Amino acid sequence: MSGFKYAAPAQFYSLAGKMVPWFAVLAAILAVIGLAIGLYVAPIDVTQKDSYRIIFIHVPAAWMSMFLYVVMAFWGAMALGLNTRLSAMMAQSIAPTGALMTALALWTGALWGKPTWGTYWAWDARMTSELILLFLYLGIIALRNAIDDPRRADKACSVLALVGVVNVPIIYYSVNWWNTLHQGATIKMGKASIDDIMLAGLLVMVFAFWFYSIAVTLVRLRAIILEREAGAAWVARLAEVKEER
Repeated sequence: MSGFKYAAPAQFYSLAGKMVPWFAVLAAILAVIGLAIGLYVAPIDVTQKDSYRIIFIHVPAAWMSMFLYVVMAFWGAMALGLNTRLSAMMAQSIAPTGALMTALALWTGALWGKPTWGTYWAWDARMTSELILLFLYLGIIALRNAIDDPRRADKACSVLALVGVVNVPIIYYSVNWWNTLHQGATIKMGKASIDDIMLAGLLVMVFAFWFYSIAVTLVRLRAIILEREAGAAWVARLAEVKEER
């Protein structure tokens, strides 16, 4: 049973506090390196010139928007199937960061679209499905705030997350299923259609976004744990220790 001790909110609260600084520092270091490669080292694109450099923000944000939704839906399924409190809290903590990544992907995509397509927005299959993803994130956040009972909110949000997960493969494969303005995947089955140094910068930024997402999610999770476990004895002891300091 010792392997499952971190399934308890009290135990995971302490572990999360130790992990946050590591992921935050890694995210900052990788972001600096990735941006340096993307803005100064990577060569100018033959077709798009310097405007393509927005991919070093746009692509990691778009990937994380989909990945975080799948992870959120997974924890929602765990909460429904196993009735575990920490799983529901984990799903709750992911939603705001997922919404941020989705909004960032849409915004940078619009900025990239203007010089590339001549318009900030077109009802392209991928853009539209990504917009739906943002509405799903916001809907889950709004639904949770609309339900006073945390346990009922957990179940309702988990169901919505699981229903909405079908939109993720639609986003990813939309460029293959429909004739769209959006370009195809930059990386396919281990092969990249861009220069090696561009790929290196892109992957560094992906990890920077990933570690950032982990750090802020854990910070938010710790706040949620304290809020929802406010009546627990361990929270009272934690407050006493902080007062003594």
